[in-house]
Amino acid sequence: MGEKKGWRVKTFATEIKIFQTIKELEILDDKVNRFIVDNKVKKVVSVNDTTTTDNTGATIGLIRVLTYEA
Repeated sequence: MGEKKGWRVKTFATEIKIFQTIKELEILDDKVNRFIVDNKVKKVVSVNDTTTTDNTGATIGLIRVLTYEA
């Protein structure tokens, strides 16, 4: 049989500030891409984003989850 591979999950988070969202998303993208390169990730299984909100329902943050093959 072949080598048994497992999936790993890495979570990244960023605060979202009004009028700065594009910059913050670019920084988050850079963090994820740097992680992929630094850890020599060969296969990404999935990338998912979800928002965090305050008690008024306003978006205040973003969580990005990267699932990759180890």
